[in-house]
Amino acid sequence: MIPWVVLDTAKIPGGGELRLKQRGTEFSIMLGSNELMNSRLSGSEEALAKLAHERIGGRSKPNILIGGLGMGFTLRAALALFGRDARIVVAELVSEVIAWARGPMAELFAGCLDDPRVEIVEGDVGKLIRDGMGDYDAILLDVDNGPEGLSRDANDSLYNYTGLYAAKTALKPGGVLIVWSQGPDKSFSRRLHESGFVTDEVKVRASTKGSGARHVVWVAANRGATAVKGRR
Repeated sequence: MIPWVVLDTAKIPGGGELRLKQRGTEFSIMLGSNELMNSRLSGSEEALAKLAHERIGGRSKPNILIGGLGMGFTLRAALALFGRDARIVVAELVSEVIAWARGPMAELFAGCLDDPRVEIVEGDVGKLIRDGMGDYDAILLDVDNGPEGLSRDANDSLYNYTGLYAAKTALKPGGVLIVWSQGPDKSFSRRLHESGFVTDEVKVRASTKGSGARHVVWVAANRGATAVKGRR
């Protein structure tokens, strides 16, 4: 069997280190002993874009924010689904991940970073959300391990009451917040409900072939309700 080769490492702001590994044509991004993503398993990440398209695909000039570049699965799926009038902003905190997309994983990304609809922002997606005032038709979050953070404690602020209030403020009426998670999280489901989102919880498979681990994607619609007072 072809052995894994470590191509590069990247420090995560706030602590922790990512490792980019390759075995033949397969890539893996690791955090310690945990595999965060693998180039063979794109099904659940692509589901974020598909679920967004189901909800807002009929809108003119949709403005979409993706949190986390990863291996580009969500971005490529969004580009394939949305028309030429779409604007897609991708926020990636770790500069090396962007460099990997243009370097060793360039073939996997297939030129999608150069699509005129795409803007790559090196920085915290939380800041873009907090700065948004009804800017986005959809916010797609594939950050860390989901609401139960693994790589960076600061990521929890995306999923607490304050973060959900900011997301509602950043979304247009009827816009959707779509969140990927490694698995179920009853506390997060409750926070979404209490924050005024109308929510569906969708179970998806890691592989596009309908196999692999089962992950969870929340589709939370902004109906304009006010977040629960005193819970920010």
